[in-house]
Amino acid sequence: MAVVLALCSALAYGFSDFLGGILSRRTSAWSVAVVAQTSSAACTGLVALFVHGDPAPAHFWWAVLAGVGSGMGTGFLYRGFSAGRMGVVAPVSAVGAALVPVLTGVVTGERPALLVWVGVVAALPAIWLVSSPPPDPPAGPSPSPSALAPGGLTAAGLTDGVLAGLGFGLLFAALGQVPGSAGWWPLALCQTVSIPSVALLATVLGAAWLPRRRTALVATLAGPLGATATGLFLLASQRGFLTVAGVLASLYPASTVLLAAVLLHEKVHRAQGVGLGLCALAVVLVAGG
Repeated sequence: MAVVLALCSALAYGFSDFLGGILSRRTSAWSVAVVAQTSSAACTGLVALFVHGDPAPAHFWWAVLAGVGSGMGTGFLYRGFSAGRMGVVAPVSAVGAALVPVLTGVVTGERPALLVWVGVVAALPAIWLVSSPPPDPPAGPSPSPSALAPGGLTAAGLTDGVLAGLGFGLLFAALGQVPGSAGWWPLALCQTVSIPSVALLATVLGAAWLPRRRTALVATLAGPLGATATGLFLLASQRGFLTVAGVLASLYPASTVLLAAVLLHEKVHRAQGVGLGLCALAVVLVAGG
């Protein structure tokens, strides 16, 4: 069950990132992140009203830490997407998001079976390959340098990806410390804390974060997706190893690629095909272990 929940979390994250990435190219990425996180907090709080739990103070502190990570991850991910650096930001962020909970799980005493570790190892290059850009730019008008990601923008894309990955890794690792008995109020606090975290980061970086254009308000639709993704990850980490839940939830670039192929009719190139195959192998190995 933990494997299924984590994979559904990755799917929901992929849908949310797909929508947030498109919107971030049309208006301030930070305002998109604020609107999306606000909507997500509202959805999570509504669900928390109907989920019984008995959280301890420590669970709320973990939730605050997770909220900081969520805001950091979402803000830098959308900033990278807004500059057209998806091919750099997405794989770096996903690998970082996977490694932090894996290390946390090992340090806290988790010992998955050997087959599971083989699946974890297979998932890391899979995440990278499935997010790789096509070898040649598409025919037609020449895209802007920012859309190509290589060259001078690689360092900027790498920075956004690393910071986003550390943020999401912190989110996963901290939420993994919240047990099922705590209910969903810690998760609601996590989503709420992410809002001022995004705003504070944007302010420090001198970026606009107040939603002033209608385009940003469309990010409200990403809220339920983000709330679903994070909630499913929480359930997965409570029912299985954090190491497994973190890696499988970090396969979110695969769902984004598949979504683009189905809705936008984008071709899946050879490297992405290999990556999707490795994703499938990783899932089978983790589930079999």
